[in-house]
Amino acid sequence: MTDPIIQARQVEKYYAQSRDARIQVISATDLAIYPGEIVALLGPSGSGKSTLLRMLSGLSQPSAGQVLWHGKDLGTTEVNVSIVFQSFALFPWLTVLENVEAPLRARGMQAQQRYRSSLKILDTVGLDGFEAAYPKELSGGMRQRVGFARALVVEPEVLFMDEPFSALDVLTAENLRSELLELWHKKTIPTKSIFLVTHNIEEAVLLADRIIVLGRNPGHVRTDFKVQLAQPRDRKTQAFTALVDYIYKVLTRPDVVPTEVPVLADGRRVRDQRQMRYEMLPHARPGGIAGLLELIIDLGGRTDIYRLADELAFEIDDLFPIVEAGQLLGFLKVEEGDAAITPEGREYAESEILKQKELFRKAALDHVLLLRQISRALANKTDHSVSEEFFLDMLDEQFSEDECERQLATAINWGRYAELFDWDDARRRFMLHVHEGEEPAELTVEGGVEPEQQEKAG
Repeated sequence: MTDPIIQARQVEKYYAQSRDARIQVISATDLAIYPGEIVALLGPSGSGKSTLLRMLSGLSQPSAGQVLWHGKDLGTTEVNVSIVFQSFALFPWLTVLENVEAPLRARGMQAQQRYRSSLKILDTVGLDGFEAAYPKELSGGMRQRVGFARALVVEPEVLFMDEPFSALDVLTAENLRSELLELWHKKTIPTKSIFLVTHNIEEAVLLADRIIVLGRNPGHVRTDFKVQLAQPRDRKTQAFTALVDYIYKVLTRPDVVPTEVPVLADGRRVRDQRQMRYEMLPHARPGGIAGLLELIIDLGGRTDIYRLADELAFEIDDLFPIVEAGQLLGFLKVEEGDAAITPEGREYAESEILKQKELFRKAALDHVLLLRQISRALANKTDHSVSEEFFLDMLDEQFSEDECERQLATAINWGRYAELFDWDDARRRFMLHVHEGEEPAELTVEGGVEPEQQEKAG
């Protein structure tokens, strides 16, 4: 078998937290990139796709394990890779030609040589005649062509692409995909392998020779397989559709929770997010959840989520959080890529506004530990007010700093909608919401905030 260009051996990524714990973003993973193939990396938001790309390309160091370049440690040898980013990342004060020349200038190439190389690659990607233009004069598609030209001018052995088509309109993205395939198959570009991060399942099946699907919390390889479809590929064929459905089922089928938590070489325990005390709240709004439930009811109470996303012209990654939120609250059941509404979900979707709030409040308290804790802390504080810092400190044990903020923002959105509490944004404090005719109730602390913590909550 051909030797890999890049090989990851048990690479991991984790971040240190307080109390000798660590948040694991990528679990121990083996992966290899071989010459002559386009590899697509798929996975839901938060699965670590971009993190893995950064480790394989040398932009980020793994916390554990090793990345090899032609059998040598990536950190000790000279590598030849380029990256095309989702945001065009061009220098606005430079012309198209100067942008493409920038990496060659950084490598110390002489002016005449880099001029010739840059002109040649601009012609290859269809930008001949735009050398003197500035990025602000170009359309999104043309700016991304400049990004491709800048990445290819150094003649990389491996071209990494981090969702390069997601910022473009549908037709422009389709055109660029076709042109990339044409350059690849005609060997117009010297690149030996392409590694594409995407959340678009059809894009992966259209382009890739091999597809890797990640699960999350922490990121891990769910499946890694070769695409046995000849190019060019037709979206309308049964084989194409069957492969898309298979990948979607892999993405939506719940992971099996492991029975053991991994232990680091130094004896400290890794905090595996699949065993977290707090649920990972999907970042979805109650209105979006209700809207999805109504659509599913109109479709007979059950639907294929991938096809629904396609019909709504949604990116599947945008629909995932809403589906996950409905599942977490008990309004949906997801099996093999299909979402089926539950009796609770149907009642919620078909109720009047005030009844919806009541049902959402019950579901949130039944299923979301963080919202239970906030409600109980507020009910048991004498002034019925708690600073956000108290809950950020608890979330910090399990989430990164940015994710703590996002989790709390989602909890605030859900809690205010359900009238569990009020929120003072200026003071960054939660306050108990008292319903008309009610007095604040004394709630028990079962599964929530311990009595000795209540004084700290102020």
